[in-house]
Amino acid sequence: MGTNCNNDQEKFEFQPIFSKKTIKLKSLFIHTFIYAIGLVIYILKEYYGVSLNFFPIQYLNSVVMVIWTSVFLVSVIDLFASYKIFDEEWEERKMKSLLDNKKVKKQKWE
Repeated sequence: MGTNCNNDQEKFEFQPIFSKKTIKLKSLFIHTFIYAIGLVIYILKEYYGVSLNFFPIQYLNSVVMVIWTSVFLVSVIDLFASYKIFDEEWEERKMKSLLDNKKVKKQKWE
């Protein structure tokens, strides 16, 4: 009965790479949720005349929404463009090249 220590080690080495992607996706989903709430509040305030005059909501105006929408769209485009450019095939090639480089670098010169 053999073990796959090498595969486990490779998974451990690439865990930070995969966790970065997961963190980026999670932060995008959270940002989307908060943006949707802000958009609903803005629409209620501007178009339906709901008076929401407490601290953070009173400063929600058209300028803030334009800036927020721009930042949101840039973050979405950045995330999904990077997934299109750097797809799974690219990741696999990069992982293989990193592993090959690590095997070569393991030689110690004294």
